[in-house]
Amino acid sequence: MSEITPGSDLSEVADQVSAQARTFLSTVTQVASGGMPGAELSLLTLATSDLLAAGARLAAIVDVVPKERYEPDAGPDTDLDPLREALSKMFDGFDDYTEVVDPVLGEDVGAASLSGDLACVAEAMAKGLQHYDTGHELEALWWWQFSYFSLWGERAASALRVLQVLLAHLRLDVEDDVAAEAEYDALHS
Repeated sequence: MSEITPGSDLSEVADQVSAQARTFLSTVTQVASGGMPGAELSLLTLATSDLLAAGARLAAIVDVVPKERYEPDAGPDTDLDPLREALSKMFDGFDDYTEVVDPVLGEDVGAASLSGDLACVAEAMAKGLQHYDTGHELEALWWWQFSYFSLWGERAASALRVLQVLLAHLRLDVEDDVAAEAEYDALHS
């Protein structure tokens, strides 16, 4: 597998993943900048779940193996510390959470952060896009697939779970009298 032929299945997957990567990066950047007030959690939930769907496509294809056994230099890594810091400030008070480190191998728990997870995923997407944008589609596809299994897939799944739980708390944690009134109205309408 030396190159990706335009119009081939791998080319289509690379194009789809690059589009999802760009959408994810755009959404996370806009949210971190404060440009989506009131819609932050919903937009991040959508962008993260869409990206995980792209990851599932990567998991469903054969292992991508670049022709060369070294990674071509795609340029300097994108500095995502400002993104991580902006997200951390935005999530102040609910950024940190506890998770099971590896639910298959044991019950050990560890600390994680929503801002760290999203920035980690953004970094993996940006690195893949550097390869993709310099014409190294196969390398980009390999990177996205490899890092999906080794890093960003797990971080995105953890972030998605936290985002969903946060949305559920915002929507469902209401005073008992408000919930009882809504239940009564729903049953008697």
